[in-house]
Amino acid sequence: MKNLLILSLALLLAACASVRKVESGANPVGERMSINVDGNWNHLDFPGIKPAQLWTMEGITIDELMVYSGIRDGQVMHSESAASDKQKDFAFRKAMQTEEIVSMLEGVLSRDGSTFKLRKLEPYAFGGKKGFRFEFERIRKIDNVQMRGLGFGAVDREELFALVYQAPRLTFFPRHEARVEAIAKAVSIK
Repeated sequence: MKNLLILSLALLLAACASVRKVESGANPVGERMSINVDGNWNHLDFPGIKPAQLWTMEGITIDELMVYSGIRDGQVMHSESAASDKQKDFAFRKAMQTEEIVSMLEGVLSRDGSTFKLRKLEPYAFGGKKGFRFEFERIRKIDNVQMRGLGFGAVDREELFALVYQAPRLTFFPRHEARVEAIAKAVSIK
């Protein structure tokens, strides 16, 4: 039954989604961030994903790189839907400390009932700014897949810039971890 639900969801998203290849090299994201990529990334655009951009190497049910660029004070970090009335909203606040930002991203990733466990949080120069890097584990509620992930972020001029990558922990996460680390090192924030 769960596999049928996942397949139905994937077909529904495919019907409403547009997919475009992310070209190798520098890719502007928003007004102030540029991401330099190498490889076969695809940018999926479908209703309800904003304010994030969603990129994938293997497909949306396998891996995802959520890209947040220029999130402003008070902006909600997830899509708003009819189900949102029953779920807590997570909004960025310009005065948030690093731990609060990571906690907010945890809320976004566990909003559907998935479990989240922070494994590591450390300072990190992201986009040439004073930022942070974190590692996490997540058990996706819809299918109980054990995911691993890592995220990077920085606040500059009261705006949040972040990358959050996750994939199944056994095969796909190790396959792309170094590539995502290289992307994070090459991010530029103007």
